[in-house]
Amino acid sequence: MAGEHIVVMPGTYGVDMTRVISLNASSLVLWEALAGSDFELADVVRVLTDHYEVDQATAERDAAAWIEQLKQCGVVE
Repeated sequence: MAGEHIVVMPGTYGVDMTRVISLNASSLVLWEALAGSDFELADVVRVLTDHYEVDQATAERDAAAWIEQLKQCGVVE
């Protein structure tokens, strides 16, 4: 949508445009690598360390924050 990468959450009766999540570049990498699968923190950390020059501690912190944001948006439980 307008050059942005977004996820639109389905509503009860179709698409709910009030539940649109915009993905930045690193979130898009994670989304593409993990969408449709059951993943854990370690899986997110692996994707981050495989794609970016980031140390383990930073990857773990960022992975936990990403998962928490997905939970807050209702994307994952």
